[in-house]
Amino acid sequence: MRDRPTETPDDGPLSGPDDAHPTHRVALADWLIALPYPGAIISFKDNELSMVATNAAFGNYFAGPDAPERPHAAEWRQRIIQCIRSDRDSEAFELRRDGILGPEYFYCSVGRLPKLAGQPDLFLFTALDRTSDRAIEKNLRRELLSDGLTALPNRTGFGEEIEDRLSNMPWPDNAQFGIIAIDLSRFSRVNESLGPMAGDELLITVAKRLKSGLRQGDVLARIGGNDFAIFAKLNNGLSDALHIVQRIRDALSYPIRLSDLQIRVDCAIGCALSTSLSEDPEDVVRKAQAAVKIAKRSGKVEIYRNGVLKEAQRRFSVESRLRDALAQGELTLAFQPLIHLQTGEITGFEALARWEDEELGHVSPVEFIAVAEESGLITSLGRWAAYEAAQALSRWDAKFGQPVPVGVNVNLSPIQMARDDVASMFEESLRYSGISGNRLTAELTESAIIADPEKARKLLFALKDLHMPIAMDDFGTGYSNLASLHSLPIDILKIDRSFVTSMLEDRDKEIMVRTILSLAESLGLHVTAEGIETQELALALQNLGCWQGQGYYFARPMPEGEAFDYWRARWNFETV
Repeated sequence: MRDRPTETPDDGPLSGPDDAHPTHRVALADWLIALPYPGAIISFKDNELSMVATNAAFGNYFAGPDAPERPHAAEWRQRIIQCIRSDRDSEAFELRRDGILGPEYFYCSVGRLPKLAGQPDLFLFTALDRTSDRAIEKNLRRELLSDGLTALPNRTGFGEEIEDRLSNMPWPDNAQFGIIAIDLSRFSRVNESLGPMAGDELLITVAKRLKSGLRQGDVLARIGGNDFAIFAKLNNGLSDALHIVQRIRDALSYPIRLSDLQIRVDCAIGCALSTSLSEDPEDVVRKAQAAVKIAKRSGKVEIYRNGVLKEAQRRFSVESRLRDALAQGELTLAFQPLIHLQTGEITGFEALARWEDEELGHVSPVEFIAVAEESGLITSLGRWAAYEAAQALSRWDAKFGQPVPVGVNVNLSPIQMARDDVASMFEESLRYSGISGNRLTAELTESAIIADPEKARKLLFALKDLHMPIAMDDFGTGYSNLASLHSLPIDILKIDRSFVTSMLEDRDKEIMVRTILSLAESLGLHVTAEGIETQELALALQNLGCWQGQGYYFARPMPEGEAFDYWRARWNFETV
């Protein structure tokens, strides 16, 4: 490149309409002086760039005496030549150069000037300093991709960090990567009992401990409220992942001090390993999260296995459809008869939720109730069941012309007992339907009482104030003791079907059933046996003095109308 004089051979006005140019004559160099940013008039002839005119800002940034030695000089000249050769009237590009205070960024444009006869092509070059704009963009991007509390990458930033590692790290042929998901257990209790600031302090401390256990190249991120994840390069597959898991456990093994308290942090850990380096990292993250959900239930480290992600997607579909079904009234109740074993009389029915979805088909209660408990929909589902059961009794009374001499049992989830005002729910159910409390029985499990004994006690006495009978479901599978049974207002024990169905073949199961019957008699409680599927079982339980039974031997759960007809048909009851 060579310099040329700063004056053009002819500084007269360019050709064009009379009002398209100023009436006075101004040199090109004088036009450039008016620009507040670097500018230059450049000539291009015989594949060479020549300076026709520049302003002071251009000299300061681009073309000082030492311009040829500047690292960026060759680059911007080359970029200008590329723009000129494009034959477009204007082109733009961004230029980065290393300044005294760090990288500097310029938005550069090259525009073709009107051609003068007999003169080489002239171009206007301008460079707008965008360093401060890029710094703002960088800060905003950092905020977008990082967690403000722990300064770790967030879920979005985690994905970008993984992509960067996969693209720029050296990877042996047999290497793979893994995602380790970590869910802090009981974190919500810290927030509830000590406040959100203590919860934040706990998260910061956990983040520091986890980070201290990382290897070079590993990435730690906070991908949720109390969820962390680690991206790890695995040269030895699962053994490397388990080694990292052990380091996580070691880092969290000793208590964390918050205020005057020492808190031991428990966590659920799930791992997912990539099948190849080309596998979508987001899929591996989802697999690890699916594994950690299983770990929360099992209490062990879980490794993702094929099919778990499909199960998680199925649960998501069930949750979404269940939410709509509850809102649109698409669930129904089925009623299974409760039979007095000594007389054959129908004493009541157990209300059981049923769901036929137009997309999912028949969905098992075992599946959708578990999803409802996990998602929090169990409160809405439980309320619907209580209201609908009471309304069913009201409709039967209207058909019969007087109160039908049967009741309905409604199941209570431990999660609903913990989160909902159950006593108020039953009071509303009874009031809206106009039936008496002694016709609606609340069934709850032993685990619901054990989880929060004091709260369960208050609830049971509140239900007794409504004159409702109370049944303990699945008795024998939990940890109830004589003291709790004696002190709680329980009316009925329901022997779990796991003891009943095989009691004739299993001596230990028969002894268990006899023991429960003897215990109930001493405490003045009634007993219902679940899972009676043969006449032999019904007769055996009748001979043992069991009060009530239910099972497929008598009838399967049936719709509301069929249940009423079943009761009417057996009004003149027969013996078992």
